[in-house]
Amino acid sequence: MSGPTVHIVDDDAGIRDALSWLLASRGLAAVEWPSGEAILAALPLEDCACIILDVRMMGSSGPEVFDQLRARGCLAPVIFLTGHADVPVAVHALKAGAFDFIEKPFNDNQIVDVVLAAMATHAARQADAAQRRDLSDRLAALSPRETEVMRLMLTGSLNKQIADTLGIAVRTVEVHRSRILTKMGVRTAMELAHALSASPDPVG
Repeated sequence: MSGPTVHIVDDDAGIRDALSWLLASRGLAAVEWPSGEAILAALPLEDCACIILDVRMMGSSGPEVFDQLRARGCLAPVIFLTGHADVPVAVHALKAGAFDFIEKPFNDNQIVDVVLAAMATHAARQADAAQRRDLSDRLAALSPRETEVMRLMLTGSLNKQIADTLGIAVRTVEVHRSRILTKMGVRTAMELAHALSASPDPVG
């Protein structure tokens, strides 16, 4: 299934069907899984935007499945479905990184709203990760000399100051500066500084 998809993991077919119908009524794609083992066997999941995971299931419990999902690199937000007695377990899962939990019987609008919030959060995280990968690739494309010039550019040094510091001609600095801006996809040193602010260690 293409596009952002909600994965429903519950050993109760009635719950799975009800959630699938509810999500479909709001234009959201869903895939059903009858057990934690089933979804784990299908990893990696393409276009997984959110996982609704029952706490109590035959076989692996929801928290056990959650731990395995994270251990195997699945970072999609997880919403736990719980009975009243399972709330302490769900709260513990929140502390471990789950997105939220919903008590059964759930309110239709409430669970869809939580799913939409989880999907939006996941999309934002993916966009941020893509931006960071792009930035890393652009930095890797710089030559050692260009990296040196960029460091000095970021301190506010003028071309002549950079030339004197590195022992090269001003014209050479101008050429390096132009190439740096082009490779980094920016127009000015100020834009460069703003772009690099997204990186914890932009120039090593």
